[in-house]
Amino acid sequence: MGSHCNGNVVFFLSSALILLGLFCWKNAQREALYGRYRSESPGHIKILFSAKLGWFVQELPSLIVPLLLIYQSGSLDNLGSKLLLFLFCGHYFHRTLIYGCFTRGHDVEISFVMKSFMFCTLNGYLQGHKLIYCTKYDDSWATDFRFLFGLMLYLLGIAINIHSDHLLRKLRTSGDVTYKIPTGGLFEYVSAANYFGEIVEWFGYSIATSTFPAFAFAIFTAIYLGVRALHHHRFYVATFQDYPKSRKALIPFLF
Repeated sequence: MGSHCNGNVVFFLSSALILLGLFCWKNAQREALYGRYRSESPGHIKILFSAKLGWFVQELPSLIVPLLLIYQSGSLDNLGSKLLLFLFCGHYFHRTLIYGCFTRGHDVEISFVMKSFMFCTLNGYLQGHKLIYCTKYDDSWATDFRFLFGLMLYLLGIAINIHSDHLLRKLRTSGDVTYKIPTGGLFEYVSAANYFGEIVEWFGYSIATSTFPAFAFAIFTAIYLGVRALHHHRFYVATFQDYPKSRKALIPFLF
């Protein structure tokens, strides 16, 4: 990892995130290999991680890689950028060390874990490198509307995401992997309140940092989780006859 700004590499990888998101949208009928969509077809050889271990392994690079970049930079220069990078690390601290410990989902296939691990490694490097080596903020940034508005969205989004995950966990007792209708919070309006919160969070982060990689990641997240939200909504509607008719998939009252 070099200690200079590789602008062309950053632009290329950021663009690749958007293209990957569009690929996911184009292949929207292909479900991810975890949770309720895990393949159970005969003859399909599966190597499985427990849900807790799987989430820990796949999310860890998004926490460790940016922290290693901060450590490697070796100084407190460009402190504003490094502090903004902690917004990114804050999400993955929760996902890696807290959410993963409490999740009660199905086992997850190793192929999904490894793909997610590689994505998180790449994205962690991309976000960290751009902020540490390619972006500098002057002292006025802390009072700039973009930073303040973006930070507000980030905090709102992460609060919705964490609260919604808590509501989903409450639906299950230990060892229970059956599906129930989620209620409370934004689940009264959408089927994927946790995804809505995460999308808001990353768009807030992208506004607060105002970097192309952050916007690319926010767009990727919106596309990828948007597809997942549609799958979840269809699953709930097909599974539960009493599923609320007014509930949308992802965005309250709209979609």
